Amino acid sequence: MAEVKPYAISKQVVWEAYQKVKANHGAAGVDGESIEAFESDLKNNLYKIWNRMSSGSYFPPPVRLVEIPKAGGGLRPLGIPTVADRVAQMVVKMHLEPVVEPHFHDDSYGYRPGKSALDAVATARQRCWRSDWVIDLDIKGFFDNLDHDLVMKAVRHHDKTPWVLLYIARWLKAPVQRQDGSREERTKGSPQGAVVSPLLANLFLHYALDSWMRRTHPGIPFERYADDVIVHATSKAQAEHVLVAIRARLAECGLELHPAKTKIVYCQDSDRKGQHEHIQFDFLGYTFRPRRAKNFRGKPFVSFLPGVSNKAGKAIRATIRDWRLAATRNNQSLEDLAQLVNPSVRGWVNYYGRFYRSALTPVLRHLERALIRWVRRKYKRFRGHATNAAHWLGRVARRDPNLLVLWQVGIRPATGS
Repeated sequence: MAEVKPYAISKQVVWEAYQKVKANHGAAGVDGESIEAFESDLKNNLYKIWNRMSSGSYFPPPVRLVEIPKAGGGLRPLGIPTVADRVAQMVVKMHLEPVVEPHFHDDSYGYRPGKSALDAVATARQRCWRSDWVIDLDIKGFFDNLDHDLVMKAVRHHDKTPWVLLYIARWLKAPVQRQDGSREERTKGSPQGAVVSPLLANLFLHYALDSWMRRTHPGIPFERYADDVIVHATSKAQAEHVLVAIRARLAECGLELHPAKTKIVYCQDSDRKGQHEHIQFDFLGYTFRPRRAKNFRGKPFVSFLPGVSNKAGKAIRATIRDWRLAATRNNQSLEDLAQLVNPSVRGWVNYYGRFYRSALTPVLRHLERALIRWVRRKYKRFRGHATNAAHWLGRVARRDPNLLVLWQVGIRPATGS
């Protein structure tokens, strides 16, 4: 006789959740178990997850805390669940996401099927041309300050499935384990890095901000990617009024706007005269600011446009330095280097090169210079001759232009005579 479980969760769903977790890779949690180690006893591990979830006896282990440096200074806390816990969270996400997704606002872009950060940047670019002002919102410690009661209220509004509510409540309360082994109980917040956190964050901000904006300021457009939000306004007075209202609304929901990082920005261009303290803002790795452009007749003018941000450029240059091409890879071939660098460069070009690509060119030139240093280190005849090394590399680029993505996008050394 088949065992009857209080919660109807199929083994097939657990298997599909595991496949998604495996595709996302990810580090080990507090138990130190990698995905490869989890797979060494896969059938038994997945059975245990199914058995415990369907019987109501699944309790999440602590989340491993990892602090990574933020581009602007300070540390960003990430919570890394165990592999088994990521599978369990994926089971809940796969159930809940189709239920809540149809209700989300069109201008919510983060972690949603069929929407991307580049979609949000493209929409923001168009709206900055139409509206003179932007409110650049910075929610202080958003993931650390989510009100658990309000999160559960939002979930219950859409889905009253008992096991979904049970496990989300347990995940919200799961302690954080620091590197020294100490544990910290949580009464608010949802760790960045958890599978279910982005969905819960979207659901929370849907009610805290998106639907509230639609209800109270229906003519004010905005773009939101998770907790990264910009709001458009037709005048400075309107921007100031809306900012006061948003600050009060978020305070009602237990959130605070960062007083120094939240600002009102003037989208200055050739047609918009006058001055303002702020004429640029960063959004999803792009800096929106006045930039030179040409109209359809080829006449130059100043437009308000997004281009790769300084923070993103700094991160790209750091990655190029970390490759240490000249210092540690002079025993490798150029083809070996291409295998190493091409995936990253392709990703940078596809993302940061989508808008105002010329802003990305000086950043990628750092890789070109690193390659020239590699040539000088690898071949004795070029040791003291940077120009000759560049010419040699240029000739290789001319012979095999598709070897490096860098060359495919037109960034090549001089070929010489």
